[in-house]
Amino acid sequence: MDLRQLEAFAAVMSAGSVTGAGQMLGRSQPTVTRLIQELEQELGFALFERSGPKVTPTQKAFMLSAEVDSALQGVRHVQQRALNIARDENRSLRLVATPALASGLLPPALALLPAGLQPQQLQLHSLTAEAAVQAVLAKTVDLGVVSLPVEHRGLDLHWIGEAACVAVLAADSPLAAQPVLSMQTLAQQTLISISNPFRFRRRINRAFEAAGVEPQHILDTNTSLTAMQMARVGLGVALVDPFTAFGVPLSGVVVRPIESNIPFFFGLISAFASPLSEVAQALIETLKVSSRDLLPGMTVHPASRHDALMQSIYAG
Repeated sequence: MDLRQLEAFAAVMSAGSVTGAGQMLGRSQPTVTRLIQELEQELGFALFERSGPKVTPTQKAFMLSAEVDSALQGVRHVQQRALNIARDENRSLRLVATPALASGLLPPALALLPAGLQPQQLQLHSLTAEAAVQAVLAKTVDLGVVSLPVEHRGLDLHWIGEAACVAVLAADSPLAAQPVLSMQTLAQQTLISISNPFRFRRRINRAFEAAGVEPQHILDTNTSLTAMQMARVGLGVALVDPFTAFGVPLSGVVVRPIESNIPFFFGLISAFASPLSEVAQALIETLKVSSRDLLPGMTVHPASRHDALMQSIYAG
């Protein structure tokens, strides 16, 4: 298979028709059709079911799509990297982070980089912690910022940040008058929380167990920002990481500390033994500064503390 075939496939997946794909690529419809047919012949299975000008992706096409998108992104990065090398420039940066850290933590850190180290080419993608780790292991990105635990072989963990999770509620909620919310008070509310059972959600459950109470009603979502938006319209009290709560402020909500400490841990990772650019090395340090500016009470742990920290919250 060649690059033109993959581009045609990605364009048809995006546009939903061969005609639309041709317009995206600046190629004729017959050319796109031929490229798709050649790719199907090489793969040995159909990618689309045809019905006039419209096409419907097969299940196998959906399974292939993410890999093709990643490959094309890699090719584009290689092209840009080659251009930077030709210009004697080395200021490209590819980052991946969980949604909370991509929106609440990385933008201010990037803004703090010195003018001479501001990336000339920047990619910042938001993924689940598991997908972000895989991107770092595959070396398709330079740095990842993910929630813990992260014990995968093939990673360098540079440092660990720890901060207490918080409650976010509508500004007109009766609970807004309370300076600190107890677990007993929270257990009586409709709660909105992150659904991943192995990371943040597990620590919330443990905190309620330790307090001897059990919440009656929990709404699940997959990002802290969505949980905050739900709290803003009065659907419940959101239990979220502090970086989203303070780094992506919303009007119409208040943020309150929780009486029981529910720690949020995140780590900065790169592929093991992979050389880092001067820009990436600077960002590793700048992230410490920006995260402490956002959350003065944040604790920075050395990477060697990972196992002990995880043992402290998951043991038993």
